[in-house]
Amino acid sequence: MQSSGQKKSIAGTLLSLLGSGPKKAGPAAGPAPDGDVVQPAAGEGALENHLGGDEARNYRKYEFETVAPHVGRSMLEVGSGLGHFSEQFAGRLDYLVASDNDPYCVAELRKRHEGNDDVEVIDLALPADIKIRRKVDTVVMMNVLEHIKDDVQALRDLAAVTEPGGRIVIWVPGYMQLYGDFDRKVGHVTRYTPATLEASVREAGLVPEVLKPINFLGGIAWWFAVRRGGAGYPDPKLVKIYDRTVVPLTRTIERFVKPPFGQTVFCVARVPR
Repeated sequence: MQSSGQKKSIAGTLLSLLGSGPKKAGPAAGPAPDGDVVQPAAGEGALENHLGGDEARNYRKYEFETVAPHVGRSMLEVGSGLGHFSEQFAGRLDYLVASDNDPYCVAELRKRHEGNDDVEVIDLALPADIKIRRKVDTVVMMNVLEHIKDDVQALRDLAAVTEPGGRIVIWVPGYMQLYGDFDRKVGHVTRYTPATLEASVREAGLVPEVLKPINFLGGIAWWFAVRRGGAGYPDPKLVKIYDRTVVPLTRTIERFVKPPFGQTVFCVARVPR
């Protein structure tokens, strides 16, 4: 059995790895307040810090290897940022739609894909009537749905531009117990559980084929850092340490054990034929 001192040591280590340092604890966090959610200005440096950048190479590989088996030959990526995730599918896709609703990101995406007729770049803020050249067989949303108040309508809009039998792949932050200052700062309306995400998916007329929490150890670390420790933003230097140690261990464990909860909820939803 662990002593009180050992437990404090473990908690402190997780907090140090993930957070920018403990702050005075405030009231329990809840859903984002009513009113329009304003996402922070992008800019290359700020955006890369938000996505992990070079500090989180293992995590980005984890994302890709989880999503890739569910991607077909044509893809709409919602919230592409600067395009680093979708570029990993280069050579595999016949048609890619990269999208964002930040003017800086849209401009950078257009520069990145200039002259490539197989790539379409659009300015997209969901819910919306999506205008693209043709339907896709896969939609990918990496940490996007949690920003949208009317998530059901957003999913319906995406289903409308997905081929019958196609997939919508959803990666969202998990569990309101982990909701804290970081979520508020980046404009998260909510964090999902498998049950709440399934409810939105089914209400949108989609059929969940894969639905599970992932990144169990990351969830524990996030709880200590954000809810118990009051960390407001991950420290890039310490994220790099976390990426090299905790992420590989998490991936190994989750190959053999289904986690009961996690930092993320992952869903693959099928569009009915």
